[in-house]
Amino acid sequence: MIIVDIEASGVDFEKCGIWQIGAVDLNNPENVFLEESCIDDEDQIINPKFGKPVLEVIGKTEEELRDKNKQSQKEMLVKFFEWAKKVKINNLICQNPQFDLSFILIKAQKYGLDVPFHYRALDLHSIAQMKYFEINESFLIDNEKNRLELGLSKILEFCGMEDNRNIHNALEDCKLEGECFWRLVYGKNLFPEYFKFPIPNYLKNDNL
Repeated sequence: MIIVDIEASGVDFEKCGIWQIGAVDLNNPENVFLEESCIDDEDQIINPKFGKPVLEVIGKTEEELRDKNKQSQKEMLVKFFEWAKKVKINNLICQNPQFDLSFILIKAQKYGLDVPFHYRALDLHSIAQMKYFEINESFLIDNEKNRLELGLSKILEFCGMEDNRNIHNALEDCKLEGECFWRLVYGKNLFPEYFKFPIPNYLKNDNL
């Protein structure tokens, strides 16, 4: 299975562009992918309605996102798809697949590229909510927004880890998501750099 995370110039799938793709092969965690590109001329930088401005979140300037010395989005996607074809189980795992997968599918259609992975993806948020329910007999709800809420920062906390990200990086997010997935599903560590964060007792599975 492939943990994937993209960094984009906004949250509008059709108006914004992908400038970074990170991925990890969970069956072989040393097999990782990280590439950057320039966004297309017509791509916009659109700030979300809530939260920090896009450029502040990703730590980039507009000039850096439009740097023509970098490869194109199409070239980046071709490299990603070639990498993904070599992964044994090619379903994706994302924190909110509706975001990452939608961007990838729309850009692939734009460039006439065949997508190599299956359309069924696993959502880390849903997996975390189900584990939370199993332990607490209730879902974690944001009562002010009247919705289920387990963003990556809260999932990291639930999994006994810390969110020390100053800016977003696709590969770093993939590794954090992969570590959380492993702890939630198997009750075990995955990446050595996160061994310093003990697994909470409620997630441990000593039988695996």
